[in-house]
Amino acid sequence: MIKLGVSGACGKMGRRIIELAREDKNFEVVLALEKRGHPLSGKEFGGLKITSSPDSILLVDVLVDFSTPEATETNIDYVAKYKKALVLGTTGLNDNQIKKVQDISALVPVVFSPNMSVGVNVLFALLPEIAKRLGPDYSIEIIEAHHKMKKDAPSGTAKKMAQILKEATGQEIPTHAIRLGDIVGDHTVIFCGNSERIEIKHQAHSRDLFALGALKAAKWVAGKPAGLYSMQDVLR
Repeated sequence: MIKLGVSGACGKMGRRIIELAREDKNFEVVLALEKRGHPLSGKEFGGLKITSSPDSILLVDVLVDFSTPEATETNIDYVAKYKKALVLGTTGLNDNQIKKVQDISALVPVVFSPNMSVGVNVLFALLPEIAKRLGPDYSIEIIEAHHKMKKDAPSGTAKKMAQILKEATGQEIPTHAIRLGDIVGDHTVIFCGNSERIEIKHQAHSRDLFALGALKAAKWVAGKPAGLYSMQDVLR
């Protein structure tokens, strides 16, 4: 059984990951971690005491982190210190924080993805093939929409799509972000030629697909050698 810890445990994603992990016989949830000063720190959540002590990462086999860039930066120091596996879904990391994640992957196994959805990661794999087959006569743009409380814009998923397409085409890909209501997550990639338009769209109906993807990654990464992995590795 995998001893699981969740950072960002009181957020919408963290709560759902804990709930779904408890329904899965492969996991024992042993840690609910929140940032220092969180109002629920020290209180009970579903039989777990919420803690703000990153030293508690010692208790886990795998830490799933859907927190904030600042909290993640602290957490990865302790992941490295205690040699624990990490599934990282925090978005909005800056270049220095991403470099830090890359550095600790020399010590521990890390699955790092801006989107844990199986469907989105299949789309990541397909986009370069579509772009190459259509060729330079087709312009490409990305439109993404999320709930009004999402802080980073464009989303990590949209940035990843743009990066993948830039590598395939050599062109910068314009990306447009919308923040409205309670949209879980919509991403549309538009390929437009002179006489036709192709739109590939992914819509998230609930956060469960991200939580289930993170748990799939946690099962996969447990016991893996040190290295920086993606959801593409998990799905393969």
